[in-house]
Amino acid sequence: MPKTASVQAGQGADVRNRILETASELFYKQGVRAVGVDLVVEKAGVAKTSLYRHFGTKDDLIAAFLEREDQDFWSQWDSVTNQHRDNAKAELDAHLGWIGERVGRPHYRGCPQINVAAEFPDADHPARKIAETHKREMRRRLKLISEQLGAQAPDELAGQLAVLINGAFVSSQIFEPGEATPLLRRAAEALLSASEASTSRPGQM
Repeated sequence: MPKTASVQAGQGADVRNRILETASELFYKQGVRAVGVDLVVEKAGVAKTSLYRHFGTKDDLIAAFLEREDQDFWSQWDSVTNQHRDNAKAELDAHLGWIGERVGRPHYRGCPQINVAAEFPDADHPARKIAETHKREMRRRLKLISEQLGAQAPDELAGQLAVLINGAFVSSQIFEPGEATPLLRRAAEALLSASEASTSRPGQM
């Protein structure tokens, strides 16, 4: 590739990243519907044509925002998983630890996927589909942990843990400082204990 073309490609990537970084911050703080492309280009310091060159529509920009959030979330999840390959209980405990820390941050405004899905009631909207895929992936991963824990009904336990975690995402404003992680861990322990009790007493209600 000629040097000029390489420089232009690099500059294009920088502009795209600047637009996405700006849009992501605005979308998360103010909500997707409240933020128009005019505000994004103003804050990013780029021309509107540049935004549409890299993101054909606002929906494409929203999708890129959610995909960026996905990458951040699953990167953290994978890092924790890799540290506890042989101990599912320790892995779950560690996940609840970093998730509790996340929801306890001073400027945390909830799960981006849940927030965006709430803004778009149409089930066919691209943002809703990305959000749904994210939540299904979480349940899939929690089911793997549940299977490794030997749960009799791993899909049910995974669903319960998903409800617990998603509940923490939308309850961040009511947590006292430092409260989220111990609450998550104690609630998960109760679910695990109930699952073990069910396994040890087949046929009982």
